[in-house]
Amino acid sequence: MPDTIQGPKGCLTMSTDTHSKLFDLMTEMGHEQVLFSNDPASGYRGIIAIHSTVLGPAVGGTRVWNYASADEALIDALRLSRGMTYKCAVAGLPWGGGKSIVIADNRTMDREKVFRAHGRFVERLGGRYVTAEDVGTSPADMELIALETSHVGGLAGKGGDPSPWTALGVFRAMQAAAKYRWGSDDLGGKRVAIQGCGNVGYNLAKELNAAGAELIVSDVDPQKTKRAAEAFKATAVSPEEIYSADADVFAPCALGATINDQTIPQLKVSIVCGAANNQLLEDRHGDELEERSIIYVPDYVANSGGVLSGGADLFGWSEGKVRTAVLGIYDTVLSIFAIAEREAIATYRASDGLAEQRLRDQVKAPLASDQHAR
Repeated sequence: MPDTIQGPKGCLTMSTDTHSKLFDLMTEMGHEQVLFSNDPASGYRGIIAIHSTVLGPAVGGTRVWNYASADEALIDALRLSRGMTYKCAVAGLPWGGGKSIVIADNRTMDREKVFRAHGRFVERLGGRYVTAEDVGTSPADMELIALETSHVGGLAGKGGDPSPWTALGVFRAMQAAAKYRWGSDDLGGKRVAIQGCGNVGYNLAKELNAAGAELIVSDVDPQKTKRAAEAFKATAVSPEEIYSADADVFAPCALGATINDQTIPQLKVSIVCGAANNQLLEDRHGDELEERSIIYVPDYVANSGGVLSGGADLFGWSEGKVRTAVLGIYDTVLSIFAIAEREAIATYRASDGLAEQRLRDQVKAPLASDQHAR
């Protein structure tokens, strides 16, 4: 029978089938907890998804997006939080995976009211979840969250904006993929198509330009495309043309699910390596890239520089220590390629397997709490 709850205008009916589907989805994806929050006074509507705390507190940014539906926002939160678990596991960090979604229009929301409300809900989780910057948020927004909770990173004077670190990590991952494909990690003269010229995409373009790469850039915001094109003497193309660009590397640095049935046939590249989360619409698309001999650097490995920079907030790492950790993404990528080659599997399967093994090992033999805080 449906459940009924007393609402402000009478009884509301909530289908038991709705509950069942949510729990089935959480079980399928391995989530521990999903928190739906609402604060009418501020206009805040949010979802906090905690995928795993096996390795430690769940970490993951707060994303602001005006989703078409609550279902779409929920699926994004579930996928992104699971990706954070795998990202931390492969990076060897003592954190689990989480993610926050704030359903709002960035152009009209009252940022102080909304982020302070979000901070209060984060605080109620008692440290099980630590948030930071993500799409649609900034270090200034994290300062607002910090007025209500200490469980927030990316603050000024500590970790700060993670975008440059994320970009550096993607650059190192791209170098590793080039080494594996062409025998040299020199990206000079290589053509790289960058999809998305926001904070991370722009910083990636800066790294690549310094390395002598030729750039093709695109963004749904024409001004961002123009800015990157002018700064780095790049070729600007439309959002629709970026997939078929004549390039060596495709770097997805916008939203996820851009590697799919429609885009894969258009790709002319040898490598896919970018900063976007959840680049594969479905797992099988990773297999399809493999079948086309396109090297895919698993997204949560390539973009792990941002979470590694969180060591400054949570462990007091120096900038030098953060840089060393981010530069190490190069070796991590090569180790994943080696596993994939040895086991004759797609690279995303090799990376997932490595993350899952580390999670199983932790369950069997928990690590000392300070092992990674040295």
